[in-house]
Amino acid sequence: MGVSDPEKHLGVLPSPTESAPHGVKEIPSVASQHLDDNYALFERARDLEVDPAEAKRVLRKIDFRIIPILFVTYMLQYLDKNSINFSSVYGLQKGTHLKGQDYSWLGSIFYFGYLAFQFPSGYLLQRFPIGKFLSYTTIIWGIILITTPACRSFGGIATNRFFLGGLEAAVNPGFVLLMSMWYTSAEQPLRLEIYYCTNGIATMFGGLIGYAVGHITTGLQRWMYVFLIFGAISIFWGIVSLIVLPDLPSTAKFLTERERLIAVHRVASNKQGVKNRHFSKHQALQTATDPKTWILFIMAIGAQVPNSAITSFTSIIVGSFGFGTLGTQYLQIPGGAVQFLALIIGGYICTRWPHNTRCATMVVANSICIIGSGLLVGLPTSNKWGRLVALWLCYFQGLGFSMSLTMVSSNVAGYTKKQLTAAVLFTGYCVGNIIGPQTFIASEAPHYHSAYIAMLVGYSVKLAMVLLLYIYMYRSNVARDAAAAGGEADPDREEDREAIENGMLDMTEIDNRGFRYIL
Repeated sequence: MGVSDPEKHLGVLPSPTESAPHGVKEIPSVASQHLDDNYALFERARDLEVDPAEAKRVLRKIDFRIIPILFVTYMLQYLDKNSINFSSVYGLQKGTHLKGQDYSWLGSIFYFGYLAFQFPSGYLLQRFPIGKFLSYTTIIWGIILITTPACRSFGGIATNRFFLGGLEAAVNPGFVLLMSMWYTSAEQPLRLEIYYCTNGIATMFGGLIGYAVGHITTGLQRWMYVFLIFGAISIFWGIVSLIVLPDLPSTAKFLTERERLIAVHRVASNKQGVKNRHFSKHQALQTATDPKTWILFIMAIGAQVPNSAITSFTSIIVGSFGFGTLGTQYLQIPGGAVQFLALIIGGYICTRWPHNTRCATMVVANSICIIGSGLLVGLPTSNKWGRLVALWLCYFQGLGFSMSLTMVSSNVAGYTKKQLTAAVLFTGYCVGNIIGPQTFIASEAPHYHSAYIAMLVGYSVKLAMVLLLYIYMYRSNVARDAAAAGGEADPDREEDREAIENGMLDMTEIDNRGFRYIL
């Protein structure tokens, strides 16, 4: 079976001259550009017999090469974008002549850059080798960060933050795409949480760096050292990533030829393909009309409105509870620990029990955040330890949001649709992070009651969207099972083989009738 006539593989699709069966939406006929970039390797691996022990060895090699790069890169992007938080107590505002709401605007302006570059970054991630693109991005954002101490006005540092946000816009969507390129749907939650948990580690590590910087008494102004240290590390790590991070399973030099076959054979079972460089107008239109797209968009806004409270404003909030300057640094460490443990435990649960646990995990995590933000609203200002614990509870928000990313990596097929859905989700991410800092009104300092109310509202909106998404996907699965005479798809059944084939031909999850959502 060659790759020159892909239409022969579409057993469930009508030919261009036939009408679609009743109840099946007719889609454009498949042309050669719809073939996955790894399709030739998939053809060779179609009937490959793989010993489970051998498959496990390949997975281990992939883990050792991919995960450390994602782990460190994600930690650095979190540290870099939140560097203003760690430097805020060491004279950043005075050194850059910030007044009134200027500091709040720095938190928003980063996400204006993130927003402006979101769709261009998504397009470039599809068109160019993903490993090299992400590595060069890391190097350039490190260069931008290391120049921050040269900014001595609001205009200067605002411009710096805008372009830093623009460069970091590729990281989250790029990592979501990498998850679907290298891992099966069942393997993705734990791996995603392993790199996403670096948000918690970065909070702890950044707090230690901030604490150490607080003891510098000579040389430059102390706030400058935060940017110089983080920027230099990012440049170095970007070079390491450029050398180590592969672009595709089919071209990965760290795998043998047989191991590349196994790598492609594994992810083909997702019924999503691996990667396709060609932009599909049909998939772009379907992205705009798919309810999941807009549920994820609103979910991201709700999740990220509270985000500034545990990123850019953490030091200021902890200080408002009545703790000293150094205390604002080391008292962020327990919050980071809460986030780290929540992410790892949640990722393990969703990987160990892959069916019907992801939305449930999101509901639990978000409910804990609602309790924490409710306590911040309701507890008296004199109860500083109670309010601090309430803030730590809000660090569960990372688990809920990261699980929403697996909804894209596992439940959206068609490469153009996947990258566009990720771009829409992260557009909502930007909108929420632009709104969030503005809820910290300078005239309300130091108690910021409006910000805590906004956190509670954001978490409540997110919870409603999680429940709505679950209902939509559950009903879709039930309808497809009924249409297929019931029962879960069996890998040995013709329908399932066709679904895998359709995934490698870049078909979306809506058009591929053998696809089932992971709940």
